[in-house]
Amino acid sequence: MSAQPTAAPWLDLTLAQFDFWEEFRLHPDRPLSTVAHCTIIEGPVDEAALIGALNQLAQETDVLALRFRDGPDGPRQQIDPARIPTVHYHDLTSETDPEAAGRKMMEADIAKPIDLERDQISALWLLKFSGTRWLWYLRGHHIMLDGYGVSLIERRAAALYAQALGHPADLGAFQPFPRYLEEETAYRASAHHTRDQDRWTQTLADGPDLTVLEKDEEDYGCSPLSAAPELPPTLPALLRQTAENNDMGWPDLLTLLSAAWVTRDLSADGPGLPVWLPYMSRFGSVSAEIPALVVNILPLIVTNVADETLGDYLVRMGKVLRKLRRHGRYRVEQLAADRGLKEGQRFFFSPLINVIPFDPPQFIGCTAEREVLAAGPGDGFNLTWGGASNADGLGLWIDADPASQAQFTASTIDLVPFIIRACADGAFDMPLAELLRHAAPALPIAAQKKSTPIRPIAGRLEGA
Repeated sequence: MSAQPTAAPWLDLTLAQFDFWEEFRLHPDRPLSTVAHCTIIEGPVDEAALIGALNQLAQETDVLALRFRDGPDGPRQQIDPARIPTVHYHDLTSETDPEAAGRKMMEADIAKPIDLERDQISALWLLKFSGTRWLWYLRGHHIMLDGYGVSLIERRAAALYAQALGHPADLGAFQPFPRYLEEETAYRASAHHTRDQDRWTQTLADGPDLTVLEKDEEDYGCSPLSAAPELPPTLPALLRQTAENNDMGWPDLLTLLSAAWVTRDLSADGPGLPVWLPYMSRFGSVSAEIPALVVNILPLIVTNVADETLGDYLVRMGKVLRKLRRHGRYRVEQLAADRGLKEGQRFFFSPLINVIPFDPPQFIGCTAEREVLAAGPGDGFNLTWGGASNADGLGLWIDADPASQAQFTASTIDLVPFIIRACADGAFDMPLAELLRHAAPALPIAAQKKSTPIRPIAGRLEGA
């Protein structure tokens, strides 16, 4: 982390951060937007080298040391060297069930509310389960991190560990967080911002209404529905091949197929339905090298054309998706203000589709597996697909509030079979409506942990 003076300057919050600040002020006693990941590492770990790498990581990652305050000019943030987390080491090898003990510790930590004004908002733990099995735990708050930011931290930790063992590191040090704030301020005053605003005004002018929520009326007391349908082991290869044959990436193919499924009841040639998609918003930005809350979330307006084939749908909606991304830096919070939303209001981000193609970190001589433990609250109905950049290890997590019970139940039965049908030979020439209507047997649903359900890492804002 870049050296900070004793009294580091107080900085403005971004629009995305302000949304989470409002949530904290409305619900200070709830752990609503805690984010937590763990990385399970198996192999001959050099304990001292790993602890040293994680401590160096904490020094380099300035968002881990953020503190916040409120005042007459509104909320501000500061990089406080006194809040740099140190690695807490826990040797659990003497426990009867070391992993169960470790998970209980993490669940208790996640359940604690984080006071953004008084508490240290991040934590780094290293849990030893055996001589060959370790768990690295990272906990923070959404106001500081999104899913790609966590991925950057994981990759940097692996690189520092490799460096400690005498291997070259393949990822440079992070840029200072204030550089992103400066870049975002410049963008909001630029002609680029104006062009993006004009495009979104035009895009939404004749589209469907976007549902609005009052932040102080959000229901966080209900028990969410959560499921993980089993996926055929051949699905990653099927997606890769289908996407390659049609000159597109598998994440876009999966996004558009999922969007077709969640909007399957749309009437033809109507105004459409907004499907909310996280957008990384980092390409060409200094934030590509800064762990922070950068991800945006934008409405893809899905429309239905009568008698359209699957192939024609993918071509048509693929163009819409690319246009959305060209103007994807324009913040959803600004879009809300443009649409007349007041302070304390936000859009209802449902249905939401999140495809996360992140490779797990590679620790020298070991295998590593990433797990999302907490990702903040979601709205309505959420589909999260997660896997490596080549789709290996692909998983599906379905989250819904009780009001979306019908959509939730249908998704556990019909979604994956539809994806498989859509990737079959000749499917692109078939009517999309026919593929969506085809009956399919239910797939088994894997039991979920009793702790916080997995959902997009940016919660309302990603998650990728």
